[in-house]
Amino acid sequence: MRNEKQILNSQLSILNLIMEEITLNNGGSNPGVKGFKGNTLQQLPVVDWLADLPETQLDTDLVEVQFKNTRKGYFVNSAHIAIEKGDMVAVEANPGHDIGVVTLMGRLVLSQIKKNRINMERYEVRKVYRKVKPVDMEKYEEAKAKEQDTMIKARKIAKDMQLDMKIGDVEYQGDGSKAIFYYIADDRVDFRQLIKVFAEVFRVRIEMKQIGARQEAGRIGGIGPCGRELCCTTWMSNFVSVSTTAARYQDLSTNPLKLAGQCAKIKCCVNFEAPMYVDAQKDFPPKDIPLETVDGTYYFFKADVFKRQLTYSTDQNIPANLQVISVERAKEIMAINRRGEKVVSLVEKEGDNSVAQIDYQNVVGQDSLTRFDKKHHNAGGRRQESRGGRRMNGQYANEHRSNYRNRREEDNE
Repeated sequence: MRNEKQILNSQLSILNLIMEEITLNNGGSNPGVKGFKGNTLQQLPVVDWLADLPETQLDTDLVEVQFKNTRKGYFVNSAHIAIEKGDMVAVEANPGHDIGVVTLMGRLVLSQIKKNRINMERYEVRKVYRKVKPVDMEKYEEAKAKEQDTMIKARKIAKDMQLDMKIGDVEYQGDGSKAIFYYIADDRVDFRQLIKVFAEVFRVRIEMKQIGARQEAGRIGGIGPCGRELCCTTWMSNFVSVSTTAARYQDLSTNPLKLAGQCAKIKCCVNFEAPMYVDAQKDFPPKDIPLETVDGTYYFFKADVFKRQLTYSTDQNIPANLQVISVERAKEIMAINRRGEKVVSLVEKEGDNSVAQIDYQNVVGQDSLTRFDKKHHNAGGRRQESRGGRRMNGQYANEHRSNYRNRREEDNE
């Protein structure tokens, strides 16, 4: 018993040490490890897996700075200021300065620039001025407090001017000298007059940026149908067009309500596994060629890509007399049909196949909705007895009434 207690105590102490080291900061995915520092509650977070190698931090003076939501920029620390990942810094802007969070330093910054396909020859690299001071933070918080009211007023102004556009978000620069208006529009919008009105009302420099529906969803954030945070919020920065063809390759429902994400466009994750399905179906027979048998014609119904099985039906529109055969067997039957012959049956041997069967078993009755209900056998017996007793009492009462009625009739006579 002593040995077991000692082992248990040692396991608990190890667990406590692990929990102390991996502490969550403000509910974000930010364990107390160098590589995760500065990622708390940030969109498009990056794990610095080279953080334990100090020499990699000296490979470049470039640093990645993140601003509101998914906006990031790359700046040079030419003054060699002692900054770390997660520090708030003031950086050069046009005009004035902006304030953001350092999200990446060292060698991985170059990898991020390459991944995001940024041409550094054309990219204007600006400077990191300093770590933020209390005065900078006061201006920053004052500017951020105006963003919501500014967005509401801007939407009203755009509506009054009857412009076919939607103001999705407003972001003030750290010093409050400029405001960026993110808008969504299907067609090109002439907003020259709108900029003049905005400048008069808000008294700041105005910059308009057009974004798509996917970028807007990434800026707002949310939870997808898979239960995880949106990909466009956590890691996706380059958006590729998604078509229903990718859904057809995977035999997904083409219902727009099921395929659409929070941006009202087809989900980006439809593209993730599409190449795998395309490669797996390269040697599949054409779906539009029916199979001719002595008993009748069979039409393609569905395919199980990974089991390499095809299901055929005797009706083109509804599942009728379903037969499941292998890809090789379907090719063999098509070759026989091309010679003008018909096969006796789709399956090679009797009993090889039949209508598609359910491939799971109800082992412990998980599917029963009443499995937790208590069965009261005795109560049911008593209930039946009481009902029988009531029947007997009712019968006795009827006999008593009839006897009483007969006696009254005799007395009257």
